Amino acid sequence: MPHHVAIIMDGNGRWATQRGLPKIAGHRQGVKTVQDVTKAAMEMGIKVLTLYAFSTENWKRPRREVDALFGLLEIYLEREADKLNKNNIRLSVIGRIKELPALVQEKLRRVSESTKNNTGLILNLALNYGGRAEIVDASRKIAQDVSGERIAIDDIDEAMFSRYLYTENIPDPDLLIRTSGEFRISNFLLWQICYAELYVTTKLWPDFNKDDLKRALMEYRRRNRRFGG
Repeated sequence: MPHHVAIIMDGNGRWATQRGLPKIAGHRQGVKTVQDVTKAAMEMGIKVLTLYAFSTENWKRPRREVDALFGLLEIYLEREADKLNKNNIRLSVIGRIKELPALVQEKLRRVSESTKNNTGLILNLALNYGGRAEIVDASRKIAQDVSGERIAIDDIDEAMFSRYLYTENIPDPDLLIRTSGEFRISNFLLWQICYAELYVTTKLWPDFNKDDLKRALMEYRRRNRRFGG
């Protein structure tokens, strides 16, 4: 069983378009899928579930759609906080969080704080996240620490660099799932997925379910991970 599963949740807009619905309807259904997949991951014994919820590139979308996405996130946090605690799930967030709307930041902080002592599944939301931005931010922090003589240049290696990433306390993903049939990484966890197994399904994210997650895990278990050896 993979310890850490990361998912690029793709296809909400297409799901809605295929049904003659506005995009927000696809995003609403996508939130329901988040709830179902989180529960399934917990039941299957996965330790970390990272979901690509909003990328640094998603700001290019129409303002109305962006506002609707954050509105859905606020509702999700309000409704799910008690369930997360009841199921011993800890909420974690990665990305440039300080650039998110103030109310979203406050609700993320509140739910993260209330669940910080939970010892079950870590639900890790990637919000305003970009893999390149993460590497740039880590590089800046390292440069500051070198300048401040807190670390020496010769001390910098892969292990140290990893500790400066948003995911410093989270193991690298074992399995990366992408829905909607697209064969792209889309600037997601560029450093962390260097040896992750990739699984692509044509299912659109709103249609993805527990059985689809099981199929991905079965495929993962059939693979021989050699890590270059």
